Amino acid sequence: MPFIPSVIKWINTKRLSQIELFRKYPEETQREVLQRLISRSRDTLWGRDHGYRSIDGYRKYCENVPLQTYEDMVPWVERLRAGEKNLLWPGEVKWFAKSSGTTSTKSKFIPITRESLEDTHYRGAKDCLVLYTSCNPSTKIFLGKGLTLGGSHQVNSFSNNSLFGDLSAILIENAPGYAELIRTPPARIALIEDFEEKMRMITETTAEMNITSISGVPSWYLVLIRHILKTTGKSDLHQVWPNLEIFFHGGVSFAPYREQYKKLLPDPKMHYMETYNASEGFFAIQDDLADSSMLLMLDYGIFYEFIPAGEAGDANPRTLTIGEVEKGVNYAVVISTDCGLWRYMIGDTVEFTSFFPHKIRITGRTRFFINAFGEEVIIDNAEKALEKACSGTNATIIEYTAGPVYMGDEGRGAHEWVIEFDRAPDDAGHFVEILDTTLKSLNSDYEAKRYKDLTLERPIVRIVPRGTFYKWFRERDKLGGQNKMPRLSNNREFVESVLKTAGI
Repeated sequence: MPFIPSVIKWINTKRLSQIELFRKYPEETQREVLQRLISRSRDTLWGRDHGYRSIDGYRKYCENVPLQTYEDMVPWVERLRAGEKNLLWPGEVKWFAKSSGTTSTKSKFIPITRESLEDTHYRGAKDCLVLYTSCNPSTKIFLGKGLTLGGSHQVNSFSNNSLFGDLSAILIENAPGYAELIRTPPARIALIEDFEEKMRMITETTAEMNITSISGVPSWYLVLIRHILKTTGKSDLHQVWPNLEIFFHGGVSFAPYREQYKKLLPDPKMHYMETYNASEGFFAIQDDLADSSMLLMLDYGIFYEFIPAGEAGDANPRTLTIGEVEKGVNYAVVISTDCGLWRYMIGDTVEFTSFFPHKIRITGRTRFFINAFGEEVIIDNAEKALEKACSGTNATIIEYTAGPVYMGDEGRGAHEWVIEFDRAPDDAGHFVEILDTTLKSLNSDYEAKRYKDLTLERPIVRIVPRGTFYKWFRERDKLGGQNKMPRLSNNREFVESVLKTAGI
């Protein structure tokens, strides 16, 4: 529809002026956001309990409201799921985004309010287009459609009062009708639970379309792209969609996949833009195609605080506002949002790369983890799974570390576990089976990635000789009780170095 680009151009011009305002005045913008959040919530149960009517600024806010983890929020979330109103945010919460837990819980259920949908998540999606078109004024992205690959779970009901599902499913379910003009696949396909069936339907319905943009998680998209190429008999994706020009990606680091995407999308005019979004909110967008850092979006329904990463585990860490941070320092991110999360530690760490505008890069998690494919396996998952595997095979472990095996041209990803046993398992194959099965039961995102081996294959366990880890520490002059082996890592540094020490 030829009128769409002109309408969008007019909207984009208006939005760019607003973005420029918070680029110049970050502190003032964030101060207004905090004031608005507190004002809206002062008569909720949470607001009354924490004296929101007496809060007259940031420091008073810190005095009244302690830092929160998901474990702290669980009792409130359970009451919201049961249908109670006006608890954390005014009104009733009907939707909950399900994601893998970063605590002892299998999954988190993040409340999604109407305000968080409109003012945060949808606004972030719109701003991706705004910022891309400002970087690439000659774009023809609006002459075709954008393909969005969401999660593989259907929206499900808790009760008559509330529903949950992948955030992507919730966004599709609540999207305005006009979204269908610029986005594909339609909701009936996008919300298919079976990922293989979804891939088949997406391929069938979009192979002849004019797709100009794609958006989603890089690891999942690799699976989809390879399926499309196999089905169509094409050697690269530009042969299927010649006008494809941009991939909006997020969720996991793009670095391990970059070379593979170059092979599958060889046109040098192909662009990539990173986003930083999660169930808890939409936080940052790459605003310069030549700069991988991302612009922190300061005028959404999110107020930011930052804890120096070294203090994240302290009982009373320092919290800094946007005006107090420094460049080149790792910070744990704390958010207060219009979905009713208050001083909530999301578990991510970031580093500021510039001021005015305030731009960031994601540096990791506050805890060791593996999240190379969106599975977010954490220490708690690993310890419980290994314990069960040992119990089931009469084994005992001295030391271990684990990291990802990245997707190759034909293969899939996996986790590689390097383990030194005091007593080796009776059946090594059975040990791996129990480890894998237990991880699936503990972590819903790992379970999804392992579905029919589409993204993750069965774990690889490397048994190293007795004394390997001791030797590894000794080689690095790190013998002693205060030095610990990183149990999980999102890269292969420790896995490969231990294997080298073992002569494998």
